[in-house]
Amino acid sequence: MIVSRERAELSSPTDVGEHLRKILNQEDSLSREREHFWVITLSTSNKVKFVELVSLGTLNSSLVHPREVFRRAIKFGACSIIVGHNHPSGNCKPSSEDLELTKKLKEVGHIVGIEVLDHVIIGNRTLSFKEEGLI
Repeated sequence: MIVSRERAELSSPTDVGEHLRKILNQEDSLSREREHFWVITLSTSNKVKFVELVSLGTLNSSLVHPREVFRRAIKFGACSIIVGHNHPSGNCKPSSEDLELTKKLKEVGHIVGIEVLDHVIIGNRTLSFKEEGLI
């Protein structure tokens, strides 16, 4: 489900985190307590085309498959994507599942020609896989 078409300019992981928080804060308090997984689809000039909610999970997990992550990005001619999700606990430390998914998404992105620029986790702060050397 596309949750935003705001043509924001995201020049840093902090900008990405703020943009995702703004989207998350539009939901009611019970929904905000669930894990969300978003795909930010970018144009060739790295401008946001749209943000899609790919998975709405439980308190501490969400089911994400590369097919859903890349479906609209391929259909609408994305050059690259940034993925992000929230940790309702506030702890931004990536889980082993987060690390494995990111690795898989990078591989699929390479195959389909859509670069995964970063994976951002929002919680009590913003964690960027790229800045942490995890991507």
